Amino acid sequence: MAAVRSQVALLWAALALCTATSSGALAQKKYDSGASDTEIKIGNIMPYSGPASAYAAIGRTEEAYFNKINAEGGINGRKIKFISYDDGYSPPKTVEQARKLVESDNVLLIFGSLGTSTNSAIRKYMNEKKVPQLFVASGASKWNDPKQYPWTMGWQPSYASEARIYAKYIMKEKPDGKIGVLYQNDDFGKDYLLGLKEGLGAKASMIVREEAYDISETAIDERVVKLKATGADIFISFTNQKFAAEGIKKAAEINWHPMQIISNVSASVSGVLEPAGIEISQGVLSATYTKDGSDPQWNADDGMKKFYNFLAQYQPKANKLDAGVVFGYAAAQTMVKVLQMCGDDLTRENVMKQAASLKDFEPDTLLPGIKINTAPDNFAPIEQLQMMRFKGKKWELFGDIISSEMSH
Repeated sequence: MAAVRSQVALLWAALALCTATSSGALAQKKYDSGASDTEIKIGNIMPYSGPASAYAAIGRTEEAYFNKINAEGGINGRKIKFISYDDGYSPPKTVEQARKLVESDNVLLIFGSLGTSTNSAIRKYMNEKKVPQLFVASGASKWNDPKQYPWTMGWQPSYASEARIYAKYIMKEKPDGKIGVLYQNDDFGKDYLLGLKEGLGAKASMIVREEAYDISETAIDERVVKLKATGADIFISFTNQKFAAEGIKKAAEINWHPMQIISNVSASVSGVLEPAGIEISQGVLSATYTKDGSDPQWNADDGMKKFYNFLAQYQPKANKLDAGVVFGYAAAQTMVKVLQMCGDDLTRENVMKQAASLKDFEPDTLLPGIKINTAPDNFAPIEQLQMMRFKGKKWELFGDIISSEMSH
């Protein structure tokens, strides 16, 4: 009897093996260029040099995060090979680097490349080649256009979303104010300006002057003087870090003390407020969606504990006060989540499909209550922010998490 039983057991084992093999054949591994049993190649383009090099910390943090993932065994057993090139924030150079990544390095996708004009320069190419241009590090609204550009997706809240939140705040706090706007004369600045006007709606006439500067200009002092001359009591800087610092400095120099709002991309303590001067930066306003690495209120926060441990182990030289470090960590974490969701189907098409099906994902460094959600018709992962005020040596959050959606 025992012999029969063992024969039956052997038969079942053989059957189970057959079934496993055939279902294994069904769930075949699928790869596109840049993916294999052992590796996933990710391309990236950053301004490691040039006028926007302050943002290079983002790329360095992403690289360190992928090193951490690799040290822990990779993604479903595959190591990430992160290939990051410098474009000096110059669109023609971005095009050159994107072609190199896609055609020579054969990456699976390009992730987290920085800048509006730079990403705009490669968007058509990426979509023609059907290579994911994922989690673009720029808040231009144009990255949320899945119909026209199904291979391109943003990550951070759009500049227009952020500006609508400032409009909501101004109408509540200073409904009779006069607004002077300094903005960068390109897609980046114009997006902010458009969002502000959308948010103000019928009250858009509160804007008494708009001053546009070109990125190549050396100083914006005169423009700040012109804004003060209008009698504006609200000064909004939709600028990069260098000019945000100069704007704060100049306003203080000419004894102009309006309500001051700077864009989230320029809300770096080490990159903007310290160079401008901590004393004169008191009371400056902005909005954010990430936790502040320098703020002790997060010391007991589980997500930030993981972040600090990561820095200690994989990026000890990083400045935790730099918002770019917090940003790079959360963006890389989102990318890893998408690749995990892909399982063994590492085709470019599946990468985009998974990126467009994120549900309530909460990276460690985002503010509590802010969640990442995407859908096939929604390529805007983050659409909420919270206002903050610079006080002492750090930003203080106040008010509720505000959604940028327009109230109809």
